[in-house]
Amino acid sequence: MNMVPKRLFFTKGVGRHKERLTSFEMALRDAGIAAQNLVRVSSIFPPKCKMITRKEGLKYLNPGEVVFAVVAENSTREPHRLVVSSIGVAIPTDRNTYGYLSEHHSFGETEEQAGDYAEELAAEMLATTLDVEFDPDTSWDEKKEIYRISNKIVRTANVTQSAVGDKKGLWTTTIAAAILIFDDEDKD
Repeated sequence: MNMVPKRLFFTKGVGRHKERLTSFEMALRDAGIAAQNLVRVSSIFPPKCKMITRKEGLKYLNPGEVVFAVVAENSTREPHRLVVSSIGVAIPTDRNTYGYLSEHHSFGETEEQAGDYAEELAAEMLATTLDVEFDPDTSWDEKKEIYRISNKIVRTANVTQSAVGDKKGLWTTTIAAAILIFDDEDKD
């Protein structure tokens, strides 16, 4: 088996329950990946990998299958506490080289703040491997312009899930995930 994934899709979910583990399970269900055995991996976007939609990606998954994923998760049982999980991606212009995925989870950040942060993390990791010079203290918008001008980073994106802690103190769990698919046959 070729262990370099051919496709990748983003998914996200939120779950609430009196038990933390069950709230995580509910978040996985919401994300459409509860029937798989997830193996967490680090953060490389494979060379020549194609990003596909969640709907298309779920067609590749089978119940009980071992699935590799980059996962960000966060939980709280504090009422009204904002939790967020985010995955960022930075894809190089040269599709024969690898890109980066990043995981970020925090409290009190909006989806936009967390998503931008995760995206920026992935882009910075990629930029350092491509020798793109930038000032780490500049704003994300300024860095995006530098990356665009360098013509070495073609795309950045994120998937982010936030939730407000349940007012009755149930566990509230957020997840964001990048699911890696090895199958190279198209699914109808």
